[in-house]
Amino acid sequence: MVLARATKLHKSYSLGKTKVSVLRGVNLEVNEGEMLAITGSSGCGKSTLLHILGALDAPDQGTVSFAGEDLFAAGTWRRDAVRNRDVGFVFQFYHLLPEFNVLENVLMPRMVGTSTLDWMSSRKSAIAKAGEILGTVGLKDRLKHRPKELSGGERQRVAIARAIMNEPRFLLADEPTGNLDAKMGKGIMDCLRSLNQKGQTIVLVTHDPLIAKQADRQVRLVDGRIEP
Repeated sequence: MVLARATKLHKSYSLGKTKVSVLRGVNLEVNEGEMLAITGSSGCGKSTLLHILGALDAPDQGTVSFAGEDLFAAGTWRRDAVRNRDVGFVFQFYHLLPEFNVLENVLMPRMVGTSTLDWMSSRKSAIAKAGEILGTVGLKDRLKHRPKELSGGERQRVAIARAIMNEPRFLLADEPTGNLDAKMGKGIMDCLRSLNQKGQTIVLVTHDPLIAKQADRQVRLVDGRIEP
């Protein structure tokens, strides 16, 4: 079953007086339950494509459907709801909140958009779930640590735990191993692969062919288009 479909995506940016075309008619399907790697040279538009798939950015032209729904034909409120409920993001530089500990960082997606009353009634179960998720990514002994007390690989695993806190159908990872050494990178890929084997749909952007080979399928972005 196709979970997400991009059709004829175009995207450009203005740099001063120069218009730079990044995506030039991209067509892509992501099947439910697969791990898909998007590869290509630096600056080819990989991250732009990922952001549009997750509705963090909008195309100039083209459509993105998620579970059969056209995301950019829907209103902003609906697109935000789909993104917050069904999409999880993992970035290269973690984006953890330094003043909060590991458990608190993972709880953030559940807390955002929840009323005080609802949060008080669900807080205990949310904490239990966050602890369980952190256990699955090997961080059950780091719940009270702050990001500065963790290694790069541990920080990225916190970011993964945070991304799956709301049980998204679609997990998007932008160079998730790009800031890590080979050993830490392997640990992150083992973590992502384990999630995928449990049914999590994952799209990851990478410039590393060894990382891409671990995906179920690879596509390459060249000159703003998916290579045939």
